[in-house]
Parts: sequence; C-alpha cells; structure tokens
Amino acid sequence: MDLANLDEREPFTTLDGSTIREIAGRVTLPSQNQSLAEAVVPAGGQTIAHYHRASEELYFFLGGAGRVRVGDEWRDVRAGDCVVLPPGVEHKLDNSAGAEPLVLLCCCSPAYSHEDTVLTEEPDPAS
Repeated sequence: MDLANLDEREPFTTLDGSTIREIAGRVTLPSQNQSLAEAVVPAGGQTIAHYHRASEELYFFLGGAGRVRVGDEWRDVRAGDCVVLPPGVEHKLDNSAGAEPLVLLCCCSPAYSHEDTVLTEEPDPAS
C-alpha cells in the first residue's frame, strides 16, 4: 500500500502560475495514469490561460469563490463545485475579486506534466 499526506508535500508552481501540492502522481506516489493535487490561487490572483494536449482535468473546489473559464464560457465557482476540463480546451481560473484563496483539488489523467501544458497568453510581468 502507498499512502501520502497532503501536509507532507512541498508546494511548487505550475506553468499556469497556480501553487500546487501533488498528493499522488508520477513524482510522488507511484501513480502513472493520473495525478491528484491541491491547487491554490491566491486572493487577487489568476492563472495563465492554457490547455493540456493529453490530460483531462477535474477541478473540485474546496474553499473560496472565483470564476473559471472553459473555452469561451465563464462560470462562477465555489466550494462543492466540480468542473470537467477536456484535453485541448483552453481554461483559466480567476480569483481577482476574491477575499480569500481559491482552493481546489485537481485530478489529471494522464498525470500532470509541464510538457503537456500549453500556455495561450503571456504571463503577467508583475507576478
């Protein structure tokens, strides 16, 4: 049995600018076909628009409130919401109006990798 605890994971920044702690994936627990991570977009922040060539993602929101864009459609999100992000579809998280961090679980299949991430806008030089 392989077991991990979120509190034992070191955070890192993904290409889209969110901070994540991977619970299971290629680098952490021996999961080859999917990954699971906690992601945080700070109050006042947003991710860089991007898509994944191969990975389907699930975003399950645990705390805070914000907005998500999938393709051209924006929706408000809050704790308890789940969004499916198909491969090849541009998406972005926005917490610019939030007073607290937007916290979510992100499940990717196949497992997350920087190489599968394609940025579709320029990073904010102020970040």
